[in-house]
Amino acid sequence: MIRGKYLLPNGRVLRYSFHERMIHWTAGISYLYLLLSGLAFWSPWLFWIAIVLGGGTVARELHPWFGVIFSIAVVLMYGMWGKQMKETTADKRWWAQIRHYIRNEDDKMPPADRFNPGQKLLFWGFFVNGLLLLLTGLILWLPQYIPWNLRILRLAAIFLHPVFALCTIALFIIHVYMGTAMERGAFGSVIRGDVSRAWADHHHHSWFQQVLREEESPGKMGGD
Repeated sequence: MIRGKYLLPNGRVLRYSFHERMIHWTAGISYLYLLLSGLAFWSPWLFWIAIVLGGGTVARELHPWFGVIFSIAVVLMYGMWGKQMKETTADKRWWAQIRHYIRNEDDKMPPADRFNPGQKLLFWGFFVNGLLLLLTGLILWLPQYIPWNLRILRLAAIFLHPVFALCTIALFIIHVYMGTAMERGAFGSVIRGDVSRAWADHHHHSWFQQVLREEESPGKMGGD
């Protein structure tokens, strides 16, 4: 068997490097704190969540700092995956057959690259809403720096910040469902970093074939 950067022993394929997983989980954990503390601030019915997080004062102080961490992680993910998230002609064919994907009729779906079009849509949704949350969050965090004649920005931020947060919550629910129930094995890949060859070939056939071509091309070091 040929071994290299992606092909691993025991029929495994490297899906995400440690660097990618570390940044992904930094974004995930920070977002989870933002989600819980944000819901506590959003509705009095949910303020008990703030108590679980250490109290209202603690949650209020930590919320914006976790927002900074999340924003940095999102920007780093853009640096890692931005080019791979651009729409291709194959993606348009994938969207045209989306009904088969919803019905779990994977054999009727066009082959997907490293990230399928649905994953790309989630990525851009989180990226855009993440930046908008950062901008509105900074206004709410540091209102003393907003001139009085621009107070409309504060009023707009009060309304828009929860709107953008609700958008990310919807994306988060879809992301978790897709990674745990829809594509079995996807969640494990962001923990261990690898997947089976069969999984890679089934869910991301185009990417897997590209990996095989690169790893088994002349000049690669041979394994056992």
